[in-house]
Amino acid sequence: MTEPTSSFVLPKPKRILLKLSGESFCPADQRGISMDSVNALASQIVKIAKTGVQVAVVMGGGNILRGAQFKASNGASSIKEATAHYMGMLATVMNGLALLDAIEALGQPARLTSAVEAKAVAEPYIGRRAKRHLEKGRVVILAGGTGSPFVTTDTAAAQRALELDCDVIFKATKVKGVYSDDPEKNPNAVFYPELTYEDIKGRELRVMDSESFAKCSGRNVPIMIFNFREEGNLERAAAGEHVGTIIHD
Repeated sequence: MTEPTSSFVLPKPKRILLKLSGESFCPADQRGISMDSVNALASQIVKIAKTGVQVAVVMGGGNILRGAQFKASNGASSIKEATAHYMGMLATVMNGLALLDAIEALGQPARLTSAVEAKAVAEPYIGRRAKRHLEKGRVVILAGGTGSPFVTTDTAAAQRALELDCDVIFKATKVKGVYSDDPEKNPNAVFYPELTYEDIKGRELRVMDSESFAKCSGRNVPIMIFNFREEGNLERAAAGEHVGTIIHD
């Protein structure tokens, strides 16, 4: 395959789906929730919401809990895999609560919804209601994954992006974008500014899970992957600027 070129032009989006990993909620190589990290995220989200861009946010919960930690190699774990997945979904609700308060503290209206029932702290996720919140200028935080086990938050992000008619998925990571190999381990890894879904499949690049790509491919939903820790990247992407790696049909 030939090296991709940066020919794709992303129009300025009106509605975005922002996918945050759990590690966005704490400093690198740490666990838990750091309000410094949460406030930094909230500040970036509020800045783009103030420009009129409608923002929906899906987040992971790996900063609090990872299901893999319950997979004992000797079979000694008494927690079922499905149970671990539900625990991870509840972790995203905790992240969502922290992000909700941080966003509202900056004067931006927001709503926390959850696919897992948590009526005391979050609205149940209903697609039509979430759309209405977006239309009214509220940031919508989507917790609880899809509400079902054995589904990644990447797939949940793709699913919600399609349901909510988002123009693009922004996947915030800790590296510049997509590389041929892990750039933290291989200094010779090649950076790809642009890829098609066929490129992802053909090169066997580990970016998001295959189900999330299958949902977006053919439905005209591009994915932009970029370093969220670099100041201004989210604002630039929301303005239609090519930041990091763009994946499209």
